[in-house]
Amino acid sequence: MIAIIKYNGGNVNSVQNALNRLNVDSVITDDPEKILKADKVIFPGVGEASSTMKLLKEKELDILIPSLTQPVLGICLGMQLMCKGNEEGNTEGMGIFDINVRKFPSRDIVPHIGWNTLSGQASPLFSGMNENSDVYFVHSYYCELSDFTTSVCDYILPFSASLQKDNFYAVQFHPEKSGMVGNQIVSNFINL
Repeated sequence: MIAIIKYNGGNVNSVQNALNRLNVDSVITDDPEKILKADKVIFPGVGEASSTMKLLKEKELDILIPSLTQPVLGICLGMQLMCKGNEEGNTEGMGIFDINVRKFPSRDIVPHIGWNTLSGQASPLFSGMNENSDVYFVHSYYCELSDFTTSVCDYILPFSASLQKDNFYAVQFHPEKSGMVGNQIVSNFINL
């Protein structure tokens, strides 16, 4: 069973639909017991960092998520909240990845919306995929490049399109909206 963490993130149903397409059982929940018992956990997100972090703290999910030992996949805002800090609302994150989330420097071409190319894919999430695959992004903030970076995208500047540390995986793009490539990434996560 896959637990999809329930909070005010806007794409939980899209993530569950992606799992349904792959015939994978899932539950949308904020129940710590169900999350702890899940085979894998997906931490999706569309929204604003500070209000989302406040909600996670109210439910103590900010303590639970970093303590998980099964594979965890953060998506978009989920990825950003797994980092140390976020310039959006001067938000303190969970610190799983010791990097910061910055606002793109140009207002004219932000947010970054649409298909863009990954490079340097170095993660089990990208198994069986072609180098330079295109995925779908929607974001105004980006994760810095670091030792945790497992793929890069270039939009205004190079940024971390994905991260990995131990059992924690994260992607800035939306695999649930990235067609066949996204299905492969979700399937690879399920098969970890």
